[in-house]
Amino acid sequence: MFDNLEDHAHDLVEFVRVHQGWAPPVVFALAFGESLAFISLLIPAWAALVGIGVLISSGNLTFWSVWVAGSIGAALGDWLSFWIGLKVGPAIAHMWPLSRHPELLPEGETFVKRWGALAIFIGRFFGPLRASVPLVAGVFRMPWFQFQAANFSSAFVWAAVLLTLGDVVGKLLSWAWS
Repeated sequence: MFDNLEDHAHDLVEFVRVHQGWAPPVVFALAFGESLAFISLLIPAWAALVGIGVLISSGNLTFWSVWVAGSIGAALGDWLSFWIGLKVGPAIAHMWPLSRHPELLPEGETFVKRWGALAIFIGRFFGPLRASVPLVAGVFRMPWFQFQAANFSSAFVWAAVLLTLGDVVGKLLSWAWS
């Protein structure tokens, strides 16, 4: 399964390398999907985002347009997850895939209650928490402004970290091969 995901990530990076004009929409979609509840459990896009960051170091892409697209995609994915949590409420625990992972909602609740808005920021950087924490924040009705401040600030930092990681890796590879 993981080889298949790596192949998809490689294919996406190759597509962006060949079709540079599509980089911002592709990065937006990847970041949105990576941050959206339920979808993020099925499609880990971070590897493709790091790979696209490598293209920045090769001079094929500009950092700013890709960074903004990824940041906004991630923030909107979390915003939608938060909204779903608000609308569905605690009954979401009985919906797939949370019904198959009953521990996620209580763990998310504990995390959000302990850390507040900082949970949104911290959760952005950790796999299953990335999309479940905003969902939980909605279920347990975190104040909207508090959520959005943490959501947008963490999205811009998260996208910068992934893309910069790829950029640095690309520069190190270029340096090692020269």
